[in-house]
Amino acid sequence: MEQINGSVQMECVLLYTFLEVSSDCKFKEQLQCLQSQGMVSALRGICYEAEELELQTDGNRSGHMQNGAAVFDHEVNEEVIRLIAAQLAAIGDRFDQDIKARVVNDLVQHFLNENLSAEEITQLMSEAVEGLVQAMPSDLEREKVMLVLAMLLTKKIANTMPSLLQRAFSTTVNYINRQLHNYIARLLRD
Repeated sequence: MEQINGSVQMECVLLYTFLEVSSDCKFKEQLQCLQSQGMVSALRGICYEAEELELQTDGNRSGHMQNGAAVFDHEVNEEVIRLIAAQLAAIGDRFDQDIKARVVNDLVQHFLNENLSAEEITQLMSEAVEGLVQAMPSDLEREKVMLVLAMLLTKKIANTMPSLLQRAFSTTVNYINRQLHNYIARLLRD
């Protein structure tokens, strides 16, 4: 699989960290393989290109805007990402029982079908998330519920069949990038 490009790096790091800090992950070894395969580039620094960072006179890197999105300091991001991922994982733990095994098993079967394109798999993931959102508490922002559900489905798919982690991971990153990129950028800014 080719390396994830910079435009989805924020989603990639958030999903990886969510999975890393989640309880009951039966696929830790496969998760480490994602990093070593280059799917998760710059895990400890998000959304910045070294040559584009501005060096301040005190030697610290400053955050700035790139393509309209905030670009953050390496040290701040690791802590912020871990904090956000832990909060989202806690919400995921609350939602865990509400996701029917049938939904996960259907997705597993789709991911096993190599005749389905990445686009078709992403659409099926989107439909699964949309279906689940309807049953979730309305006291949370819709975008937050969608984000947690997408990441939780990835975890449940990988727990069911760890060999699907790579495909589920890249599909979820693609889905999140298309549907929730601006929401995640706001989470990281706030």
